[in-house]
Amino acid sequence: MFQWLFNIFKRKETLLLEETDRMKKFLIVGLGNIGSEYENTRHNIGFKVLDHFAKEEALTFETQKLGALTTYKIKGRSFLLLKPSTYMNLSGKAIKYWLTKENIPLENLLVITDDLNLPFGSFRIKLKGSDGGHNGLKDTQLQLQTTKYNRFRFGISDEFSKGRQVDYVLGNWTTEENDKLSERLDKSIEIIKSFGLGGMNNTMNSFNGK
Repeated sequence: MFQWLFNIFKRKETLLLEETDRMKKFLIVGLGNIGSEYENTRHNIGFKVLDHFAKEEALTFETQKLGALTTYKIKGRSFLLLKPSTYMNLSGKAIKYWLTKENIPLENLLVITDDLNLPFGSFRIKLKGSDGGHNGLKDTQLQLQTTKYNRFRFGISDEFSKGRQVDYVLGNWTTEENDKLSERLDKSIEIIKSFGLGGMNNTMNSFNGK
C-alpha cells in the first residue's frame, strides 16, 4: 500500500520536474536563406542577428538536421539558436521539427524576421499576427497551424521603387545602414535574452519602437 502511494507521488514529482525543465528551454529562430550570395542581404537579418549573438558569446553553430544550431545557457535557461537550412519558403518545417524534437513549448518560440513596414533598425515584438506577406512566416503558420507564436520583427524600411521589392529585400545593406547595424544587433541580443529571462510581455514593453 505504502509503496503504491510512494510510486504515485514519485511519478508526479518526476512529471513536475520534467515540465519545469521544459519551460526553461527556448527556441530562437532567425529566418534567412543559406548561401554566401544571401549573407549580407536585408532578407537575412534573422541569420545576421543570430550570427552576431554567437560571435558575442563565443558560440559555434553546427550543421544538424534542417539547420545550423548552437546552444546558449544563462541563469538556468537554455536557448537553442536555429538558422534553418530549408531556405526561407520552408522555414516552418525546421521550426516544427526542432520544437518537437527538443520538446519546447510553443510559447517559448521566438522567430526573428525582416519587416518592410517598419523603419530601418526599429523593432516590433509581438505575441501573434498575420504573415504580412512574408514567405518564411507564411510557412511557419502553415506548419504550426496557428498565428499565435512570438515573433521579433526587425525593420528594413521600404525604400524601393515600384516593382523593385524583391531586388530590395534580396539586396545588400547600404553603407549608411551598415554603419548603424552594429548597435541594432547589440540591442537584438538584449531582446533575445530578455525574452527568455523576463518574459514576452516585459520584452514588448521594454523594446517595442526602440
